[in-house]
Amino acid sequence: MAWLFLLSYQEEVVQTALRGENSIIWLPTGGGKTRAAVYVAQKHLENQPRAKVAVLVNKVHLVDQHYQKEFCPHLGGTAKIVAISGDSKEKDFFGLVVRDSDLVICTAQILENALINTEEDKHVELTDFTLLIIDECHHTHKSSMYNKIMARYVEMKLKGAGPLPQILGLTASPGTGGAKTLEGAITHVLKICANLDSVIVFTKHYEPVLTEAVPRPVKKYDIVEEQNLDPFGLHLKMMMGMIHAFMSSELKVVPREMGTQEYEADVVELEKKGAQEENRLLAQCAQHLRKYNDALLIKDAVRMVDALRLLEDFYSSRRDNTLDTTDLFLLALFEENRVKLRQLSADARYENPKLAQLQRTLVAQFQDPESRGILFAKTREGTRCLYAWVCANPELQRANIRAAILTGAGTGANHMTQNSQKDTIQKFRKGGLNLLISTSVAEEGLDIPECNIVVRYGLLTNEIAQQQASGRARAKDSIYSVVALRGGREMCREKTNEYLEDLTGRAINQIHKMEPSKFHKKVLELQREAVMQRNLASVQRDQRRRRYDPAQVEFSCRGCFITVARGDHMRVVNSSQYVNINPDFKKHYNKGNQIYLDRSFEDWEPGHTISCAACGQEWGMEVKIRSVLVLPCVKIKGFLLKTPNSKRTLEQWKDVEFPVEEFDFLQFVSDMN
Repeated sequence: MAWLFLLSYQEEVVQTALRGENSIIWLPTGGGKTRAAVYVAQKHLENQPRAKVAVLVNKVHLVDQHYQKEFCPHLGGTAKIVAISGDSKEKDFFGLVVRDSDLVICTAQILENALINTEEDKHVELTDFTLLIIDECHHTHKSSMYNKIMARYVEMKLKGAGPLPQILGLTASPGTGGAKTLEGAITHVLKICANLDSVIVFTKHYEPVLTEAVPRPVKKYDIVEEQNLDPFGLHLKMMMGMIHAFMSSELKVVPREMGTQEYEADVVELEKKGAQEENRLLAQCAQHLRKYNDALLIKDAVRMVDALRLLEDFYSSRRDNTLDTTDLFLLALFEENRVKLRQLSADARYENPKLAQLQRTLVAQFQDPESRGILFAKTREGTRCLYAWVCANPELQRANIRAAILTGAGTGANHMTQNSQKDTIQKFRKGGLNLLISTSVAEEGLDIPECNIVVRYGLLTNEIAQQQASGRARAKDSIYSVVALRGGREMCREKTNEYLEDLTGRAINQIHKMEPSKFHKKVLELQREAVMQRNLASVQRDQRRRRYDPAQVEFSCRGCFITVARGDHMRVVNSSQYVNINPDFKKHYNKGNQIYLDRSFEDWEPGHTISCAACGQEWGMEVKIRSVLVLPCVKIKGFLLKTPNSKRTLEQWKDVEFPVEEFDFLQFVSDMN
């Protein structure tokens, strides 16, 4: 067992927890919050009778990281520790594992599943634990998994049930919750405290020690002047204007400025309107306009060739699904302009000026062969484009920059598997890679070595993300660079976030000055208010779910509006997967590529993607249940739902207006036979 040593500021912030009181430790990224939590867990296990500790994380890769790097090295010699993630066999016997362990590390989702599971081997109660450690606890709000667990905790507390476990939250920034005033920021932080039933603690007496241990990077704005000429962008906008003209009779309100998030929001609403009205011209044009807008955003972020490739891939996937004159017009428009777009994209005179500045910034920082850096981009597509640019850039290759992409795990084309995430981080840690091109997945939690350069490129995020990202630049004399257009939105947002970061600190200081009785009274008020709001929302949700009989709800393809299913054909598996049990449904879809996941599941496995046989609209995937039964698992956003009173498009199954029965495997097999 490794010797557990705390710095003076860490010793200060754990005192409340050591007294057995609920608390939130507020320390910057790299300040050693997890080490402080290990110390609290150690003392708790030593001093608390029948102690049982759960460490909750919000990302799967953090389960193994906390186990390997912190809890096992320091506590493994005296405590039985188990790490449980989605691909762990132990999750299938979570209740038994908890009863046989001293400390479990798991995702919040796994604990929530166990709390609602009725099988004895899998079920646990909150009262089975004596200490809950909640990592990145600023996520304990709204409908997050953390807040679902803590809502149960708060309701039990208000009813006098117990004994409840002690709570220890860890965060680098509670944020302001979007508030721009001190009063609003105070309210937000108090809500976080109420949700976690905790006081917030930070170092008051050892700030110099903290500053020395976690030096802040030098922040620099790498400002770029806007292009005077942009023929590629202008040509794309001309094509978008032709689509506007084509749909002029249906376009009642012209969307806002092309190439912006506002334009994207407008055409998303246009597509929904077209679907709800079964107006295919409006829906398809809006869908294509969104892709052109994506290309403009990519062009502004990276290269023109990347924007063109995005469009070429999109139109390549749609050539086999032309249903009417709208499809023919949209395909012809692109084909007629493809050669011109290629010519314009190859003209280096009009390339994105931010890339030249980014090149200078990276080359300057990677003169030292030991340099490590993270380049943060907004989207997975953006990371792909930046990676291609780095690999193709002679100056960056001469600087011996060895880059790789790091994005969130998932099943999509641009997602990484959990194993590939681990491999990438391991190579970065060992020096095989020295630059990660990452989405927000690298902002918090990951055990990434100290970096001497962090670049935020084309990002519009909140103050929490900004603080998390800057906290990655922890090496001596490190640089935190913001590459942005002069007077652009990224620069304005960065300045706003600096103000909000300061506002968060001021809010926390004001809360610390509150009389304890006043603080606890306010927390209690917020808790009771939150319980009332949740109860009301639950009643409304149940009422909405029973608004229609399932047989009254028709499912039409969102792309071509052909009716293909009804609500009474749907069943829910494991409370999360919605399958169509009508054998005739298979006539309506084509199968695509096989989906491969780097984790296994207890009673199902992924199959092929499925899409509308008529128009190619994505519908979801097939799943194999219990290794024998193949059923289509459908995404609700692929359909238009028709009820007796309305036509609606939905993004999530939780918003449907009819009850969905649980899937009964034995009954279904019996009916088949």
